Amino acid sequence: MTSSPSRRAGRIGTALAAAAVAVLALSACSGSSTPAASGSGSGTSADYGDISVQYSWIKNEEFAGEYYAYDEGFYDEAGFGTVTGIAGPDTGVAKLLSGTVQFALSDAASVGAAVAEQDAPLKIIGTTFQKNPFTVLSLQSGGNIKTPKDLIGKKIGVQDSNASVFAALLKANDIDASQVTIVPVDFDPTPLINGEVDGFMAYLTNEAITVEMEGYPVTNLAYADNGLPYVAEAFATTDQYLAEHRDLVKAFLTAEIKGWTKTFTEPLDDTVAKVVDHYNQSAAAGDLTFGDLDKAKVKAGLEAQAKLISTEETEKNGLFTISDDLKAQTLASLKASGWTLDADKLFDTSIIDEIYAENPDLVKYQP
Repeated sequence: MTSSPSRRAGRIGTALAAAAVAVLALSACSGSSTPAASGSGSGTSADYGDISVQYSWIKNEEFAGEYYAYDEGFYDEAGFGTVTGIAGPDTGVAKLLSGTVQFALSDAASVGAAVAEQDAPLKIIGTTFQKNPFTVLSLQSGGNIKTPKDLIGKKIGVQDSNASVFAALLKANDIDASQVTIVPVDFDPTPLINGEVDGFMAYLTNEAITVEMEGYPVTNLAYADNGLPYVAEAFATTDQYLAEHRDLVKAFLTAEIKGWTKTFTEPLDDTVAKVVDHYNQSAAAGDLTFGDLDKAKVKAGLEAQAKLISTEETEKNGLFTISDDLKAQTLASLKASGWTLDADKLFDTSIIDEIYAENPDLVKYQP
């Protein structure tokens, strides 16, 4: 069975914050670091030189927009030499603080934990996913968990690294942990299929699709719709790098907007082929992969994640934007997890706002 992107969810625990403090002392030098790297790019000199971007997961469909940015030359046009996308799983927090990478695709919980617990100098500057992709997955013929109250009395498979997020879901819905039996599981949803658990912590764009494609009708209790609508696949960088390289950050995000716009305007089958090609390149380079990609699964994953990326807010304001309401929802989600932050401590969306103010034609990403 296909391994899940929820492996990376260890990013949200206190262990992440502990890792952050270990490198926090190095963060002072991270702002001016732009390490040379090997990877995609035209090979020509560029004003902004080379940068590295940490991906949260293996190079599957979650980074389709980045693949278009490479292949369509958007990074080159923006003035970069080489942009190296580093395969995960990785939260990117520690690497940002040490200056190993300049940007990371992470999530509000990972970044928020480091900022709240260790005062890490990090900011979320935009987000790909407007909605939290976590879900409690169940079989229609089994637990069929449709509402938070349906969790009561059920056995729920929860990975150790996801325990705090599941606890937050319970807290956000006024459910005492004693009312649910938590069963430690790995990231393979076989225990759900075998009836060992009634529900299973999963991703809407991954296991939920995998299980259904294996012939099991499923029910999803999406976190985003049940008290925890925080942003994910969010662009993060350090405060210092943001302050010292605003033009570079703007150029990078502009290239990203153009790349992700292609995922909405190009034929879906072409995007599937592009994802498979980049995944295979990653496998050949020795990155973590899980066998051949199933094209049908990639296609379904692209369709599912499009619903997390494109909302009424993005159709109005543009990709990667984070409305004040979404910031408030994200902060409320983090508070439910035990991390209290002000918006200006976690977010700086001034550059993404500048991009659209200066280039209003970029707002329209739908055909």
